Amino acid sequence: MTQVDMVQVDALVREIARALVDEPDSVEVEAVSRDENTILRLRVAPPDVGKVIGKQGRTARSVRTILGAVSMKLHHRYTLDILEEDDEE
Repeated sequence: MTQVDMVQVDALVREIARALVDEPDSVEVEAVSRDENTILRLRVAPPDVGKVIGKQGRTARSVRTILGAVSMKLHHRYTLDILEEDDEE
């Protein structure tokens, strides 16, 4: 997997999230690579967390489904973590 692929996947998640929220400038995506997978940590403004999760988690599940398709195409596993403001690691 190349650095370009990772940047494009980051940009994909960022643009999907920006389309869903009221404060698109506060959307941040951080990629954390670990061996055979990459964790994408999505941060949005606190009032927008519910918008990216959706009712019963449907929106988040849909984004994860898209990442699953990307993972198959690029032969590299991507997972999505949606972080709330007080989630600090």
